[in-house]
Amino acid sequence: MESLDGFSWRGARFAANMANQTDVRTLGDVLREARVATDVSLRELARRLDIAPSYLSDIENDRRVPAEDVLRAMGEHLGLDFADLMARAGRIGDDAERYLRRHPTAGVLLRRIASAQLSDQQLKELVERADVLAKRKGKS
Repeated sequence: MESLDGFSWRGARFAANMANQTDVRTLGDVLREARVATDVSLRELARRLDIAPSYLSDIENDRRVPAEDVLRAMGEHLGLDFADLMARAGRIGDDAERYLRRHPTAGVLLRRIASAQLSDQQLKELVERADVLAKRKGKS
């Protein structure tokens, strides 16, 4: 995926590409369901992730939100889409946070989007427009 001033649009694309926009399961629900479906115990997954079982239990019960690297590892171990996990965790990612700090206008845009309560279709259109702009920037 093209990059716009070092910002990877892969992280921004997740909300528009989630397979089922009406899926209201929490991050913990998704992780627990995937773990159980793969027949892995909580303790075994915690061992594989090198985290405490109590921490994993807190994540699965939506009492804690894991860091980006833990989410990535969980996705890899459970065969889940990292971007979807990030969206469910309410995280935008380290690259996006750096981009927002360097470009205050991006923060203004994000606040306007939130204030306008855009629909999923409108957000998809914005993501598509951002993809076009990123491709255009890559060609120049």
